[in-house]
Amino acid sequence: MPGLLSLPTFCHFLLPWALAIFHKALGDLAPHPGPHYLLPPIHEVIHSRRGATATLPCVLGAPPPSYKVRWSKVEPGELRETLILITNGLHARGYGPLGGRARMRRGHRLDASLVIADVRLEDEGRYRCELINGIEDESVALTLRLEGVVFPYQPSRGRYQFNYYEAKQACEEQDGRLATYAQLYQAWTEGLDWCNAGWLLEGSVRYPVLTARAPCGGPGRPGIRSYGPRDRKRDRYDAFCFTSVTAGHVFFVPGRLTLSEAHAACRRRGATVAKVGHLYAAWKFSGLDQCDGGWLADGSVRFPITSPRPRCGGLPDPGVRSFGFPRAQQAAFGTYCYSE
Repeated sequence: MPGLLSLPTFCHFLLPWALAIFHKALGDLAPHPGPHYLLPPIHEVIHSRRGATATLPCVLGAPPPSYKVRWSKVEPGELRETLILITNGLHARGYGPLGGRARMRRGHRLDASLVIADVRLEDEGRYRCELINGIEDESVALTLRLEGVVFPYQPSRGRYQFNYYEAKQACEEQDGRLATYAQLYQAWTEGLDWCNAGWLLEGSVRYPVLTARAPCGGPGRPGIRSYGPRDRKRDRYDAFCFTSVTAGHVFFVPGRLTLSEAHAACRRRGATVAKVGHLYAAWKFSGLDQCDGGWLADGSVRFPITSPRPRCGGLPDPGVRSFGFPRAQQAAFGTYCYSE
């Protein structure tokens, strides 16, 4: 019939539209006609450590007549992006707390890569380099991943005492931050097995199980067990914290000390009593192995083991062992000090 499209012609027009919708549903950038100015990154995951300098690559294949590049960080668990830096190729302006440590690499005239100095725990996450040229914007996404260690944490009052915000603060007080799901998953693959559920940065509550057993959710496959999203103000659990390499070092002072005597012993040596995150970082990155319980700043007593042996906790795997929270007046332990 005149005026009607044939089926092949109709499909020819429909297919690009359908593919665009499909890509958007997956969260990918939909293909569009015209030049793609941004080159795809060779590596989408950039690995770094706390205190290091990290470079997130973003390179133009050709410069548009007029453009700006906008760098932002995608905040986990929050439907927003935090602006870091905007540049027009000649001048750049930083924004927010990260903007003061961020700059453009400018290796050549088409280089829009972002350099982050003095990488911090909160810098881990997903970043977006967006080219804004006034016609068809495009972007590339990269992930900055820190080498670190996840540790479960609960206060002296016992388990399941933290709401989300208290868990977040507790991790920060122990030289860490709430772990992400990806960090907890990696820790599980490296041997973390823990029965108590804890908050994660995204607001979910989970716990890692290597050996399924009755007290840990019952029989089933090993994995990350989930309580799903919880009420951040009302619900109470433990915390899974994440820390990375530190600028200082941890050392042990022997003796039979109370907690106040432990603080004095570290001060005499130009140090402070170590935090839980300090001890885990020293165990993970410096191989600290000490078969002696020592006071930490939160009032707990722990000791790090890299070479398991019968008289050092009796467990077959490396880890940081805990005596819990003895009375602060109990003169029975040495102390672990931290010095920058």
